[in-house]
Amino acid sequence: MSERVAEQETEQVEGTEGTPPAPDPPVEPAAPQGAGKSLTIGAVCKALSQEFDDISISKIRYLEDQKLLTPRRTPGGYRLYSTADVSRLRTILRLQRDEFLPLRVIRQELAAGRSEDHVAKPKSASQDGADPVPEARPGAALRRLTFSIAQRGAMYSLEDVVQDTGADPRLVAELADFGIIQGQARDGTKFFDETEREIVRAVTELARYGVGPRNLRVFKTSAERESALLQQILAPGLRSRNPERRKEAVEALENLAAVASHLKHLLLVRDLRRIAR
Repeated sequence: MSERVAEQETEQVEGTEGTPPAPDPPVEPAAPQGAGKSLTIGAVCKALSQEFDDISISKIRYLEDQKLLTPRRTPGGYRLYSTADVSRLRTILRLQRDEFLPLRVIRQELAAGRSEDHVAKPKSASQDGADPVPEARPGAALRRLTFSIAQRGAMYSLEDVVQDTGADPRLVAELADFGIIQGQARDGTKFFDETEREIVRAVTELARYGVGPRNLRVFKTSAERESALLQQILAPGLRSRNPERRKEAVEALENLAAVASHLKHLLLVRDLRRIAR
């Protein structure tokens, strides 16, 4: 059958060396949405192949090896994927394809509650062939980005920041005065990293609602307290002279930061619901 996915797929995926796992059962048709039926790895591969051209059995196995997927196993060692497993896999594949995130960052996103509902689906043109209408809700200009704690990323001049974010240069100066951003001076010119650029973007959006730099002290204080708490939790590893142990501590710090950020968001939503009643 031409549509059947071969179990002994020869494609090699980085990181999958070693003894191959036990073969999975033959491909079976994907269960309809909501049926709650478990799928074999071949059926999952076939079900996602229309959206992801490069999906393969070996790639799904690799994601499992990286602890991103934990399908149920039968007594015979066969993988069975639930509806939740397939949704999680779809989220991972979209974050790889659309946001170019490495697996380390994707793991943080999943820990922070990122799910299929929070990942943008492929845009489609309108019925008349025109480009899709941009999202018009407040805050739509903001982008969900994940930044590495260990690396600052690219640097941007004030002109670049203003052009990218649409911010008023006076607003950027005020943010520096209040200690919200700092920048780095190089050859008489101040540069800002990616995180500070996105801070300017977020503050520019808040400014539309009358929130100025002087009102941001509550956010700054909260971030400083959370940073101190996480540093205290991982202090021994972060201060270690062992490079490997320090690397593990930094990765744990990023994971903790993602979870803490998600928790803070949930607490804020809870309190805002009380106001909206």
